[in-house]
Order: sequence, then C-alpha cells, then structure tokens
Amino acid sequence: MTRVLLIGALVATAFWVYTIVDCALQPPQRHRGVSKGIWIVITILLPVLGGVLWFAVGRGRASSARKHRAPDDDPEFLGSIGTISDQDERIRRLEEELAMLDSEAADPQTPPAAPGSIPPTEKPTDDGDDSRGQRGAVG
Repeated sequence: MTRVLLIGALVATAFWVYTIVDCALQPPQRHRGVSKGIWIVITILLPVLGGVLWFAVGRGRASSARKHRAPDDDPEFLGSIGTISDQDERIRRLEEELAMLDSEAADPQTPPAAPGSIPPTEKPTDDGDDSRGQRGAVG
C-alpha cells in the first residue's frame, strides 16, 4: 500500500510541475478565462485540481491563437504594400531630393548639373585664368 501511495505522490508531483511549466511557457494569447499570472497561481496553490482546471478550461487551443506568417504569406501585409509604380515614384522623388541636396552643398545659386557635363567652376575662361582668378594655377 505504501508503494502505491509513493507512486501516486510521484505522479501527482510530476503532473503538478508539468502543469506549472506548461502554464508559464504558453503565450498569453492562449490563456482563457483569466490572465496568465492568475493561472500560474491557481496551478501552484491547487496542485492536482489546478492542473486539471488548467488543461480543461484555461489552456486555449493552438488554432484559437493567431498564427504568425511570413510576410510573403500574409495577405494583410501584401495588401499594405504599394504597387511597383508607387515605389518607382518614391525612388524618383528621393533621387530628386538627393540631387537638390548635393547641389545646395556645392553652390546654392546654381541648379544641379546634367550628368556628364563639366561643372561651371572647371570650364576654362577665355583669358586663361582659372575659376579663382589665378593664372596658371593648378588644382
């Protein structure tokens, strides 16, 4: 008889510990009825009865929890992305802003130069002076 009670106590203790760990590791979205903290308190204070309540009432099914999807599998995410033409327009605007910032850093009075053209400060003058007014200076 003592052996049966000892095995029963061991099984009850293992069930109690498993219930506490299971309750603590479940995400809060899978706890039904009351909050996660209260379920942990119930399972600790009522060892076997708390565990039975946890598995019968408190533990929500995996299907009731929101499943996480990869972005390319989530229709809500895919619907929130703009079309390719929207992205192209945004890239074009950003490139224009960058060109304006580059031209402001170089000379705020002159518009941005066309690609491949020589900037006005490097164009030779007809009197032989460079852009600083120095004849024959390099750089």
